[in-house]
Amino acid sequence: MAKPVPADPVPAVTAREHPPETTPGAEAGPGPEGWDGDAAETVTTDAYAALPGVPVAPAAPARRAARPLFRIGRRGVPGGALDDLRIPLLRSHRIGVIGLSGGAGKTTIALALGAVLARERADRVVAVDASPDSGALGRRVQRQSGAGVRDLVAALPRLRTYMDIRAFTSQTPSGLEVVAHDPDPADARPFGEAEYRQVVGALAGQYPLVLTDAGTGMPHDTLRAVLELSDQLVVAAAPGADGLAGAGLVFDRLAALGHEEKARGAVTVFSGVRTAPGRADEAAAHFRQRCRGVVTVPYDPHLARGGEVDPAWMRGRTRAAYYELAALVARGFPLG
Repeated sequence: MAKPVPADPVPAVTAREHPPETTPGAEAGPGPEGWDGDAAETVTTDAYAALPGVPVAPAAPARRAARPLFRIGRRGVPGGALDDLRIPLLRSHRIGVIGLSGGAGKTTIALALGAVLARERADRVVAVDASPDSGALGRRVQRQSGAGVRDLVAALPRLRTYMDIRAFTSQTPSGLEVVAHDPDPADARPFGEAEYRQVVGALAGQYPLVLTDAGTGMPHDTLRAVLELSDQLVVAAAPGADGLAGAGLVFDRLAALGHEEKARGAVTVFSGVRTAPGRADEAAAHFRQRCRGVVTVPYDPHLARGGEVDPAWMRGRTRAAYYELAALVARGFPLG
């Protein structure tokens, strides 16, 4: 399934050209074509073929055309971000989103990062839920397939093409595809290392960008596989003292497991931040010597509701932060 080539950027505007849209009972926010006047948060940077036994839902909704990166308030997105987002890939690139504790926004980060990359690139992008038990990734998208990651594993011997795999994914409006994890309550086995390696190997053959939402509390061998197979890591951290401590433990563990180089090339994301920018910068300073970059994502009610993640509905400074995160990740793509 070919993806449309993203549109060329249009000149930035500073005036609100369309009134914001709201949904019943939801807090007002920018509509899909709206503009948000919030100043940008400071960001630190250094057909379906039905397979036997697999339920397939109706065809996916029409894909949204890629939108240009719009200016947010007076400060906008840092220059060159859109060019960085479209850096070409010569081989499949795997990104692991990790965190040691719940509440760090790991799933939201994986979905938002994947959505921006899918929206602005011509590549196929997929996110896989590697939670040891039932993960949240599949609950945050409108499901088009009742199949999950274990169904994908069982069907791998007979899968040959992208369309074969597409029967096991659900596609978001941005174009990001998701492989959910819906374990059988009667099956107590965790999603293990061998299964994870098989899934990522199959996905990497059809998707230039593969993201993993590495579930909290996953077995050591599965976490080891995530770290080994990931070309780049994104470390999710909650704001506050507990979040700082948890992110620090992630980097300590990476060093103990022999992944110092991947730790230095990682990006740390503090999400859902409500504090003043000065305090957020002070917290981020703790990690500037341990990783390649730190991004602070402000609190956003659209994301806090825990539903679908669409950059078009984020507040302006939240959207700017995720675009900067995606550009920073793209600058870590291999050059050759």
